[in-house]
Amino acid sequence: MSKKILIVEDNVLMTEVMSYILINNGYEVSTLPSGSGVFKYIRTNHPDLIIMEAALPGMDGTEICQLIKLNKTTRNMRVIVCSSEESVEPILEQKGAPDDVLQKPFDISSLIQMVECQLAA
Repeated sequence: MSKKILIVEDNVLMTEVMSYILINNGYEVSTLPSGSGVFKYIRTNHPDLIIMEAALPGMDGTEICQLIKLNKTTRNMRVIVCSSEESVEPILEQKGAPDDVLQKPFDISSLIQMVECQLAA
C-alpha cells in the first residue's frame, strides 16, 4: 500500500508540481489550499506525511505544525514545512518544530529525498 501524503499549499502551481512528482514516485497525494481543514483531514484520513507551506493565509503553517506536534494524538505525525525564507533555523528551533524544512525553490531530487527520509523515520 502506498504512503499517504497531504500537501497544504495555497499556490496552485506549486501544489500541482509537488503532486505530480510525488504521484509519479508512487505516493498517494491529497491537497488542501489552506490550513482550515487540516485537522479534520488528519482525523479522517491519517496521512503518513504532511508537506505544508510556512506562509499560509489565515493560520500560518508553522502554527499548524506546532498544534500537530504538541498534540499527544498527532505528535508522531511527520511534517515537512516549505519555506522561501533565507534562514530556516527559527522554524526548526520553535517549540513543536517540523521534522524538516524544505527551502523553496527546490529541485525534484531534494523533495523526493526529504520525503523518503521522513517516511523511513
